[in-house]
Amino acid sequence: MSVERVELAPGFSISRIIKGGWQLADGHSGRSSSDPIEDMVAFADAGITTFDCADIYTGVEELIGRFLKLRKARQGSASYIQVLTKFVPDRDALQTISKTYVEKIIDRSLQRLGVERLDVVQFHWWSYDIPRYVETACWLKELQQAGKIHLISGTNFDTQRVRELVAAGVPLATMQVQYSLLDRRPEKSLVEFGAKNCIHLLCYGTVAGGFLSERWLGAAEPKPPFENRSLLKYKLIIDAFGGWDLFQELLHCLKTIADNKNATLTSVASRYALDRRQVAGIIVGARSAEHIPATLDAFRFSLDAADVRTIENILAQARPVEGDVFELERDGDGPHGAIMRYNLNKV
Repeated sequence: MSVERVELAPGFSISRIIKGGWQLADGHSGRSSSDPIEDMVAFADAGITTFDCADIYTGVEELIGRFLKLRKARQGSASYIQVLTKFVPDRDALQTISKTYVEKIIDRSLQRLGVERLDVVQFHWWSYDIPRYVETACWLKELQQAGKIHLISGTNFDTQRVRELVAAGVPLATMQVQYSLLDRRPEKSLVEFGAKNCIHLLCYGTVAGGFLSERWLGAAEPKPPFENRSLLKYKLIIDAFGGWDLFQELLHCLKTIADNKNATLTSVASRYALDRRQVAGIIVGARSAEHIPATLDAFRFSLDAADVRTIENILAQARPVEGDVFELERDGDGPHGAIMRYNLNKV
């Protein structure tokens, strides 16, 4: 089965399904018992050559660095592997952030990954109340010019701030955002701006932490306490979307389409996201190599116009999730923001 790819810059392409790394972080409840390095080898062999991680995912950059070293030892090169990491300065450091701070974290990512240049650095900023994100992004641009970074990207910036970064001359290649059948906030204005400025979207949450799966079809509405933060996070999105009954209608719709394609409900949700305008790829939380066949299933079929109309008839009944990209999550006093964890990037 051919894995779809997209070019982000001349000579630099990524697989449109990206293996997420957050579930490999130390202390993550979903961490697999299998060997994470050999799992990465299996994903790469299957054509999923792009890996997403972050400086704040404890231990993950080091794991990917070991994988790259193993790949070089076995095959002589790992140049066909793409690693998308993040630069997430601590919220408490935003007021006093300096170029030295930025460079120290970038240098640490280079050392952890064992590379001379970072493929993609996705910049995140916790609080717009401290408006130093443009200045900080320009320091990343200087490090790019120094050869330490190939592509500069962002994560969770809203349209207004993306516009400010572009106006300042920061060459954003992508923006990583939450985007799914349930959460279509990027469609309000970011998609259009991205199309006009050659900024692709990398999407997380496309299967809502597993809620968009057969497991929840016909299931009773879950109630708190939830077993992990991911379930709470995406249950809040389901509530904002229109509640459990409408969510069940969507699941039944996806299941009908999936049965006609001899596919899974999750694959239909993934395919829908892959087909959205400006979407370069989706980040999946497949924990081990045993999930590779199911992960690749989204490349095996297409959605025709009738399928899309059927899905969008359900979506038309939904309430748009409030605000722009990541706006609800930035409200530390609100339910979405209350589950965020800050200050994980100790230098």
